[in-house]
Amino acid sequence: MGLFSFFTKEIAIDLGTANTIIIHNDKVVVDEPSIVAIDTKSEKIIAVGKTALMMHGKTHKNITTIRPLRDGVIADFQAAEFMIRELIKMISPKKSLFPPPLRMVICIPSGITEVEERAVRDSAEQAGAKDVRLIHEPMAAAIGIGIDVLEPTGNMIVDIGGGTSEIAVIALGGIVNNKSIRIAGDDFTADIVEHMRKHHNITIGERTAEKIKIAVGCATPDLENPPEDYAVHGRDMLTGIPKEISVNYVEIAAALDKSISKVETAVLNALENTPPELSADIFRTGIYIAGGGSLLRGLDKRIHLRTKLPVHVADDPLRAVARGTGIALKNFERFPFLIK
Repeated sequence: MGLFSFFTKEIAIDLGTANTIIIHNDKVVVDEPSIVAIDTKSEKIIAVGKTALMMHGKTHKNITTIRPLRDGVIADFQAAEFMIRELIKMISPKKSLFPPPLRMVICIPSGITEVEERAVRDSAEQAGAKDVRLIHEPMAAAIGIGIDVLEPTGNMIVDIGGGTSEIAVIALGGIVNNKSIRIAGDDFTADIVEHMRKHHNITIGERTAEKIKIAVGCATPDLENPPEDYAVHGRDMLTGIPKEISVNYVEIAAALDKSISKVETAVLNALENTPPELSADIFRTGIYIAGGGSLLRGLDKRIHLRTKLPVHVADDPLRAVARGTGIALKNFERFPFLIK
């Protein structure tokens, strides 16, 4: 076992719907969009990550772009396997005659089924992993934020990713109560696409909607430092001619309201089902939010107004889960919650 450990390459993977982050030797070595581009004639994958994302929405009939993960789980097994394999190659571009065996810790949604869990494990093994452990996203987020999850203290984590929002109460190295809903960043993007179609008669793509979300996206119209209006380019639904319109943060807040309300309801449900002693802890420690969705302006304020609890946004919310997965990798045997 000692010799095996010496030659083993250890990597932690945050396999996300929107982005995949790989940590090796305590450093983020890969941070790429979870997307692949395939040549439909030869069925070969021609691009992965940022290069494939640049092609998204701009392909001809011989090329198609696929997101292998939907709602936080693998939707296309072959594409996921190839994507993981290619992203691992980015760690060390030099080809080795005898590639070292891989030991992986991969984070998964807490509401995942056994079949979906098996798909993640199989994809990792097909990509070259000899030893695979899984960790639930809220637990990884808590570790990444800096919470001592083994302590007998209750902490609530809300991790809003691309495909799922994970709400969990953690204590003594385990998830006491969790709620996983498939409402997250992708739904916010779809809400913006729908809003532009209904209210401005303009058709936009996913990438443009994502840019709008980053530029003027917010959870509440009551902002202290509101962003400037954003110029949107798309296709006029009546004439078919490209045109430009301007959108502001107030209308985007209205467009996102329905989806954000569902996240709020899930947080309240999780609080309702929390044991009293842990509720007392959460009253003192508050709610921690992480994931890309937590970057939405005013989201912490909105959750605070609804729950009357302190809300803390992680320092680097996009990488909190990945960092926690990396720490779990270093403490492979110490943490009892790593799923073998």
